[in-house]
Amino acid sequence: MEHLPVEVIGNILSRLKAARDVVIASATCKKWREAWRNHLHTLSFNSNDWSVYHDLTTSRLEILITQTIFQTTSLQCLSILMDEVDEFSAAPVIAWLMYTRDTLRQLHYNVRTTPIVNIIEKCSRQKLEVLALAYNSVTGVEPSYEKFPCLKSLSLSYVSISAWDLSLLLTACPKLQNLALINPDIAMSDAQTTMELNSPSLKDIYVEAVSLDKFILEADSIENLHLKDCTLELFELIGKGSLRVLQIDDVSVLHLDIGDNTENLQIVDVSSFTIMWPKFYNMISKSSNLKRLRLWGVVFDDEDGVVDLETVSSCFPQLSHLSLSYDLKDVCGLQGSSHLENVVVLELGWTIISELFSDWVAGFLERCPNLKKLVIYGVVSEAKSHEECRVLASFTSSIVRLMRKYLHVEVQFDYE
Repeated sequence: MEHLPVEVIGNILSRLKAARDVVIASATCKKWREAWRNHLHTLSFNSNDWSVYHDLTTSRLEILITQTIFQTTSLQCLSILMDEVDEFSAAPVIAWLMYTRDTLRQLHYNVRTTPIVNIIEKCSRQKLEVLALAYNSVTGVEPSYEKFPCLKSLSLSYVSISAWDLSLLLTACPKLQNLALINPDIAMSDAQTTMELNSPSLKDIYVEAVSLDKFILEADSIENLHLKDCTLELFELIGKGSLRVLQIDDVSVLHLDIGDNTENLQIVDVSSFTIMWPKFYNMISKSSNLKRLRLWGVVFDDEDGVVDLETVSSCFPQLSHLSLSYDLKDVCGLQGSSHLENVVVLELGWTIISELFSDWVAGFLERCPNLKKLVIYGVVSEAKSHEECRVLASFTSSIVRLMRKYLHVEVQFDYE
């Protein structure tokens, strides 16, 4: 070990991440202490890593973090994640940020401060590439002054910010590629009913627990759009057809528009969602390169909302992974004779078991001649009635008989 270059030792210590482990390891010898001072680039203070953090007073914890950080000279990644700390004093937090700002590339911070520290202002105009904030407030963004020329990833969790400041913040990040908004407290002005975000460089956006009237996203390079647990009157994506992944999970939206250019869509994953099938079909029908389609717990809010295999087969010839749940209206029509030649993974499930489910499964197996894997998902109540037990037993017997015809197919069961 004594022959290792000090830079390599610095990399070893950085892989430990947790501050307690790094401090203990750096006490090995003088060379390791030198690596700690001059070549450590990753340091994490996480309340889940060491139970003693919970026993320290806030002032003692501030001193401990200050002493540890100030012994380093080249930190690139700093994480301070203290879930049970009420508030840090502003002075030490500002000292940490000012001390590391010249070398810092990543900052993960989730502790409130009193008085409030403008972390956006303290970290701007530097080489920061990743910024993840939680339980903080962002106010008065000045994009002409508070610029992030290198920032590629921004995550705001439980952050209080106005729609206008959020828009300005994206303007200050010309290279931003990944954006996550998790349960933010977004303030709208009296004259504002629509939140409009514009980022020509954005490729991936994750939005969770957002409630707004209108949300318009203009992103010419967007590839991945994921909406979860959101309530929106309108969501509109304005882009140039670069979208590859669309995920919608437990979202309430009256009007959804992802644009007409969906030729590049490869994955559509929709669950716990209500929409009119003609509108949804029109959005994705041009996605001839679609490889994965998942419609799980989807309710099509119209009388003609029938997902039929003829439509799926003709519109998505490259489809290789298909997932459907039995509570789809009319249980996905099996009319016609089209086959899903490229489907190799099939996932089928139910919310309420039915006598017809095994027939539905059999129909899909006939239409997927090159299938390699079948996964059956089901919900089984703890207090099963006699009828539920009878239907489940009948289904199990039917599947056993059915799979004797398809010995080349791997079968898995996943019951909740």
